[in-house]
Amino acid sequence: MASPATSSPELPAPGGLCAVHQPNLFPRLTTLAKLFAADYWIVLDDVQFTRRDYQHRARLADLDDPARQQWLTIPTHLPNGRPTLIRDAVIDDPALARRRTAGMLRQHYGASSHWPTLAACLAPVLDAFTTGRTAAVAETSTRVLLELLGWRGQVLTSSRLLARSGRSTRLADLAAATGARAYLCGTGGMTYLDQAPFAANDITVVQFQPPTINIWSYGRRLSALWALAVLGPQAVAAHLQALAADHAPW
Repeated sequence: MASPATSSPELPAPGGLCAVHQPNLFPRLTTLAKLFAADYWIVLDDVQFTRRDYQHRARLADLDDPARQQWLTIPTHLPNGRPTLIRDAVIDDPALARRRTAGMLRQHYGASSHWPTLAACLAPVLDAFTTGRTAAVAETSTRVLLELLGWRGQVLTSSRLLARSGRSTRLADLAAATGARAYLCGTGGMTYLDQAPFAANDITVVQFQPPTINIWSYGRRLSALWALAVLGPQAVAAHLQALAADHAPW
């Protein structure tokens, strides 16, 4: 069966590198770096919400001691129980969740010399609480950080694109919908990914492998906010640009 991608709406110009990832609240540095390296980010919003994942929570760390960490969590209600999709999860008491989020962010990073810049870009995230949707806040939190770092890619949403069922087949169809020449896959995804559907669409699978030293030593656990507060957007952008260049498939 041929990919249905050609009949999907709102398609970008063809070519480039695609990443598919769930909306994460103030994503970890490694997650942000993977999206930064891609030309297209497809927001995977129509899969099951997972409470133990990063869709509604992020690890914040003290400026001077990244080993001292605290969870920032958006209290989330699942209207359909465990099968609730990410896009359908709702915030318990959005006004209170907004105030607590703003307070925790200022508590952890307000002393940073880069706080005025961070605070300005975080304003749309706090505004997104008015939607009452956890996914809207999480997606906005990722978008603003990508924009702060100078990302010029395009964002699409999986629920608005046509794709067949089957984990790898669906990911391949979503990537094909962007006209991408390559799909950027994390280390975890490589353990289960079937590359055949990608090959059928002439899409190369590229494994994303971030470093594990210096700022990256906490990159798999901490929100990227810590690195941005310590180093500043310009320095973090330089790290991400270098890593993106290392993963260019051509």
